[in-house]
Amino acid sequence: MQEIWLEKGGSFAQKLLDQIGAPFSVETAIYLILFEVSLLLTILYAARWQRNFGVYYTLIFTTIPISFLGQLLLSVANTADEALVGQKIIYLGGCFLIFFITMAIYDLCQISLPKVLKILLLFFNTQIYLSVVTTEYTGLFYRSYTFEKTAFRAVLSKEYGPIHSVFILMIIAYTVMGFFAILYSAFFKKNVSNKRVVLLFFTELISVGAFFIGKSSWLNIDLATVSYIFAQIVFLVIIRRLSIFNVRDTAIDTITKHGEEGFISFDKRTKYIGYFGSAKTVFPELVDIQVDRKASKNAFLSREFLPMIETYKKNGVVADRLVERGDKIYRLEVHTLYNGKKRSGYQIHITDNTEDQKYIRMMDKFNDYLQDKVDEKTKHIEEMNENLILSMATMVESRDNSTGGHIKRTSYVVKLLVDEIMKDKSEGALKLSKKFCHNLIKAAPMHDLGKIAVDDAILRKPGRFTPEEFDAMKTHAEEGARIVHEILKDTDDQAFHILAENVAHYHHERWDG
Repeated sequence: MQEIWLEKGGSFAQKLLDQIGAPFSVETAIYLILFEVSLLLTILYAARWQRNFGVYYTLIFTTIPISFLGQLLLSVANTADEALVGQKIIYLGGCFLIFFITMAIYDLCQISLPKVLKILLLFFNTQIYLSVVTTEYTGLFYRSYTFEKTAFRAVLSKEYGPIHSVFILMIIAYTVMGFFAILYSAFFKKNVSNKRVVLLFFTELISVGAFFIGKSSWLNIDLATVSYIFAQIVFLVIIRRLSIFNVRDTAIDTITKHGEEGFISFDKRTKYIGYFGSAKTVFPELVDIQVDRKASKNAFLSREFLPMIETYKKNGVVADRLVERGDKIYRLEVHTLYNGKKRSGYQIHITDNTEDQKYIRMMDKFNDYLQDKVDEKTKHIEEMNENLILSMATMVESRDNSTGGHIKRTSYVVKLLVDEIMKDKSEGALKLSKKFCHNLIKAAPMHDLGKIAVDDAILRKPGRFTPEEFDAMKTHAEEGARIVHEILKDTDDQAFHILAENVAHYHHERWDG
């Protein structure tokens, strides 16, 4: 092979070769280029790194440039000791990179291995690498070796020891493990992208083929090491979508500890990404849907979610609907899916809305009943309204023993006060209509209904509240106004509606405002 000499430039690897006074042959030049390409790919990975990337991906991108550096040092070695140092650096990748890649494959295929097994495998790899490091003393990995430096290349000839055979078996074992994970995922893991599986399969196939082919006879280049570049590119492609495919990490900040919420995610092109939380309970059909499936290509996704997403895309406002499953009622809302600050797609947010909907439906049903009977049972309707008020007060009383008595006492005091005001005929006395006084007395029991929304732990707490608890308790007035508004929103008596809502909302306001 004709030797080619290159003018030395300013890169890190070139400066390293300057220090050791090594010329650039074709072999050295190729390894230099591969080393710098690998280093560039590692920098790209670092630029894209996110917290959900597993440690094995980082170790892969760290180890591969080190392996290329070993090949580079071996190609410019002038002595057997220098060549052996390069060989030891190469085997740092050979012994550990196969472990890191296999663990990354299992992680990407969402297959868990016992922690003890991982530790044992790492320990085993470490023992093999120790035999490489100490081979000149023990002869376990290389029985002997000779070094020859020609004008064209540096050659380290080896006679392999028994541990080298173990090393080959280790490579085969990890390869089998990798193919098993990939094939198992392809056939049995619906929540793993088929594109990801295909990429992993060809990466494993090329790496194994390159390892057993060995070196190119024409350029004396180690093909197994060259295949690392392909592996880096594939992993960069995979991690590009890894963050949004990991539905757990995109939803974990908002999921409730009781598991009453769920998420279903789609990318910008409405391709199905996955689900998390109670989504599986509400829509068990999701289990059988292949990740990466476009919503329009699947009847279930197209029927259940695509109209909501299209409405959200068109109008820019939250699209929602209710879904009943057994005795549960769930609320679905469409939101933008974010990956950090970047918009990555759409997310269906599922919440258990059973209690609210039952309450609303109860009130709607009751109002419908009143509307049907209003012409013939006006008096009866008024009585039922009053019963409803007392029922709501009783509900509050059932949660807080002191509040029930307070409501009754307040109603009694309001009636006494109104009676006294009505008796006062003096000049400057308040002039209140009988209708107003009647409505005020009727609304009095409703003033503390907002306590229904206060947590039991606060409502039933003996003794003084903390500042946070007191702030929560103070919300009952605003919440009470909302509840009263919902109860009376369909009533024809707007005067009573406004008065009752104001009683609930402002009953803690000072007389001077």
